[in-house]
Amino acid sequence: MSQAIPSECAVSGIGAPEYEFIRKTVYEQSGINLGAEKKALVAARITKRLRALKLPDFDIYCEYLRSSKGKGELPFLVEAISTNHTYFFRESRHFDFLREIAIPKWRESGRSSIRIWSAAGSSGEEPFTIAITLAEALGFQSDWHVFATDISMRMLDLGRSAIYGADRMSHVPVEFQRRYFQRGVGASEGQFRVKEEIRRRVEFAQINLLQPNYAFGTEFDAIFCRNVMIYFDRESQQGLIDKISPHVLAGGYLMIGHSESLNGLRHDFQIVEPSVYQK
Repeated sequence: MSQAIPSECAVSGIGAPEYEFIRKTVYEQSGINLGAEKKALVAARITKRLRALKLPDFDIYCEYLRSSKGKGELPFLVEAISTNHTYFFRESRHFDFLREIAIPKWRESGRSSIRIWSAAGSSGEEPFTIAITLAEALGFQSDWHVFATDISMRMLDLGRSAIYGADRMSHVPVEFQRRYFQRGVGASEGQFRVKEEIRRRVEFAQINLLQPNYAFGTEFDAIFCRNVMIYFDRESQQGLIDKISPHVLAGGYLMIGHSESLNGLRHDFQIVEPSVYQK
């Protein structure tokens, strides 16, 4: 299709028509709304895809996306654009809320099973933090489960491996590191793996949150959908809430990012505290 480009060779800059096509494609596939100010960032991130495919410029890359083979590239495009910065116990107030308020209420109500969905679980830090919080409060004899989804197969594979560098562990209490992680030795020194008793309580699956519907056979006691809507325009935010809401049990909770809000959206939740809502 095109000549290979040496790794040291610079890819030519992205033009306005190519950027507009990529911007619309990303929006259609993920709901991420890229403004004009993101052009340089998008070009830098997609350059890696051009090199991987041995394509010389963005015009050829757009042609590839339009071709019959381009469908297979779409997940890689969205993944290149998406931000996957996370770590254990990020935005820790949500886990405090689980431990101090939600879980005690569920126990008092006599619930026999707890189901929580980490809707943008990325590489697993969030769902495993939820699982650790549940394990601390309920133990392993209780029936609880965490369902973790993401649009990126690469992130899901990282989550399934459950192996993390020390930089992701800085917010994990030392006693939790001992209790719920295996510390690497030898060639794996500096790495941590989530112990099996936690891993088997977390199920990973690929879901695009903007797909028409979610094929769940259950409703959830709580859904974590954090730092997702911040990348969406108002229409996509409303569509996301409309899709998520039916999957929250009456009395269940929705956790969103601390910089996000449901203000201005139609929904059937009541705010409990900033970024925590109850159906």
